[in-house]
Amino acid sequence: MKKYLNFVALLTLFVGTACGTDQAAEEVAPALLTAEAAIGDLLIRAEATGTVEPVREVEVKSKASGEILQLLTDIGEIVRRGTLLAEIDPRDVRNRYNQTQADLAVAQAQLDIAQAQLERQQALLEADVITQSEFESATLSHANAEAALVRAQTNFELAELQLADVSIRAPLDGTIIQKNVEEGTVIQSAASNVSGGTALFVMANLDDMQVRTLVDETDMGDLEPGLVATVTVEAYPDRTFMGVVDKIEPQAVVVQNVTMFPVIVSIDNRAGLLKPGMNAEVEVQIDEARSVIVVPNNAIVQPSDVGPASMALGLDIEDMDLSQFMARGRGSFTGGRAAGGSGVPSNNAGSERENGRSGNPRAQFDQMRAQVASGEITQDSLRKVIQSMRAQSGRDQGNFGRSEELTDEGAPPRESRPAVVFVLSADSIPEPRLVQMGLGDWDNTEIIDGLEEGETLVIVGAAQLQAQQDAFTQQMRRRSPFGGGRPLSSFR
Repeated sequence: MKKYLNFVALLTLFVGTACGTDQAAEEVAPALLTAEAAIGDLLIRAEATGTVEPVREVEVKSKASGEILQLLTDIGEIVRRGTLLAEIDPRDVRNRYNQTQADLAVAQAQLDIAQAQLERQQALLEADVITQSEFESATLSHANAEAALVRAQTNFELAELQLADVSIRAPLDGTIIQKNVEEGTVIQSAASNVSGGTALFVMANLDDMQVRTLVDETDMGDLEPGLVATVTVEAYPDRTFMGVVDKIEPQAVVVQNVTMFPVIVSIDNRAGLLKPGMNAEVEVQIDEARSVIVVPNNAIVQPSDVGPASMALGLDIEDMDLSQFMARGRGSFTGGRAAGGSGVPSNNAGSERENGRSGNPRAQFDQMRAQVASGEITQDSLRKVIQSMRAQSGRDQGNFGRSEELTDEGAPPRESRPAVVFVLSADSIPEPRLVQMGLGDWDNTEIIDGLEEGETLVIVGAAQLQAQQDAFTQQMRRRSPFGGGRPLSSFR
């Protein structure tokens, strides 16, 4: 009985250990992460924040100096061009006006007398009563009288203008957005004062507003005047205002070691809801693709990484033909932006290439921007790296996917780039498939060709891919014709 009990105990221990081992194996076995190809819309936008301001803002100043006797308007009032806004003490300019008016009357009378004397002298000269010199003296007196009349008339017109200047009128149709004086304030003339005089009011036409934003230089290649923009403000969180990119200023502005460019977005504000100084969120619509097949970016593998990705999914590359993928991968675009859109990071966004370059340009740029902020590298170094990345992207892309033919709408078709996805077969085995990518953002990518709606894709983790890259490289070298192994085309 004792031996029997020992045998049962050992058998139970053996069975329990085996079950525990099987259970642990099931827990260790990696589960495939999948995503489904679905129909969706892609909207590529550049986002920025800014401040709402009037398109045209005017300071109302006075050409006359003196005390303000009366203010006829206040902040927030809408006035028309020529509306009386304020009146200045007119006593000095009115006295000058009356004096010049009297001088004008005297000058006119003197000219009339001189004209009459000249006519009499002309008759006497013809009758040989006076000499020629006496007639010339009368002619000179008449000319002086004419000059005096011109001076008097000019002074009178100037005094008349000065008298009108004491009445301050609106220079344009608009709204009073600022008032700087009160009744009784003594102001200085804008014409005779070195400092430019006193600004009484600030006016602006609030029917046409604009948002001044600062856009990161990485988005400047996609922006151009005329693009449609949407503007939201905190005062109306459920309402969207439509705008248009009106101007892109050429001079960059450096904010916290980040290079930005001022972009002006014009908005129609005839409803009067937007006020100067409001904080605004701006989204500029760069490109869009509607009702297309979209897949998550982490389901896409670059053609050059199809080998390591296959190994990461447990596939035997000895039985696979990788030549079609690798051939496309050499000339493919390894990161950055889709044609006419934003960047499309692949699923190996955090992995490093053999040459130490990041597979995701956006992640690399964010890392370098952090280094600039911390002072590790300079802004000039960052700019040189960005230019190098863009030049490399242009060389890698080549002319793949370009076509000079026009679509039915008359516009050239969007550029496409090769990529690889792993489609889950009916036997639940991932199979690599070459597809063509189109537009993309930081989350999803459009698949132009090679994939159907509803197909299930397998996601290759960035860490898995990185772990298999070195092993795949070594295996390729062993089978290289220069290393004594089989060529790449023999992997089938």
